[in-house]
Amino acid sequence: MANKSGLTDAAVAKLLLVALSFCWGLSWSAMRIALDELSPWSMRLLGYSIGAATMFVLIKAQGRPLAIPGGRNALHVFVAALFIVVAFGIAGTFAQLLAQTSRVIIVNYSMPVWGSLMAYFVLRERVDRRSAIGLALCIAGLGVLVAPVFEESLAEPIGLLLALVCALGWAGGTVYMKWARIQGDLLAITFWQIMVGVAAFAIGYLAFEGLPKFEALQWRTWGGVLFNGILGTGIAYFIWFNIIGRLSTAMASLGTLMNPVVGVIGAAILLGDRPTIPDIVGFALIFGAAACVLLPRRQSPSKAPAA
Repeated sequence: MANKSGLTDAAVAKLLLVALSFCWGLSWSAMRIALDELSPWSMRLLGYSIGAATMFVLIKAQGRPLAIPGGRNALHVFVAALFIVVAFGIAGTFAQLLAQTSRVIIVNYSMPVWGSLMAYFVLRERVDRRSAIGLALCIAGLGVLVAPVFEESLAEPIGLLLALVCALGWAGGTVYMKWARIQGDLLAITFWQIMVGVAAFAIGYLAFEGLPKFEALQWRTWGGVLFNGILGTGIAYFIWFNIIGRLSTAMASLGTLMNPVVGVIGAAILLGDRPTIPDIVGFALIFGAAACVLLPRRQSPSKAPAA
């Protein structure tokens, strides 16, 4: 069905996917720029707080419910947030201090592969041949990425290990949410998960840095924090849930393959990252692994009924 602008829902969703790829893909570079002046705890606390405020405004503007029905659902939201927001946020932020942002992005986007593997053990979802090929490509890609950097320093492999923890956290939280079957508005559930992240990073900030110290920040630092909070968190999730309401889950998931491409190109332009040959090979292998999992499966044609 076409809207007032003459575009169909599918066309609007594809335009939104392009916007989402820039919001999520470039948020990694924005985060790294902010980390030049801010600590991981303060950067994440500011970013998540701004993101939560953005989501709150968007949810209220649409008249969507914020409440999570029942104590059981609230508990599941909290547990899922520990994986998707807290573990993802901590590991992803510290990873960028130890490894090149482009490499962190590449490893992080192996998450669909780990999600399919976890779903096999937790949800008893079948691992077909394509998923098995995806897992093999992912392991090969990680090997190609990690092996050369052991010769550079110990920090880089540790950073890539944290990026892997980041991917595992997101995958684990997603599988947990499927298992728990949390009830409620998806955007509201995400809002409360972000709020758990705000609380976790506030505790971390107070524990490791003490009471807040208000200091003037460079404009580029504020730009990185605001991009990460408003676009990379609040608006990005709002766009994502609008997309999945217009496209099939398979098509929407396939569209997210643009995120690491935009992210790696953005890191090269904004941060000066220069991928090596192993980086490019590793990216190709992990991208192929994610595609194996996310590409929609061809449906076998149904047989015509006997006359």
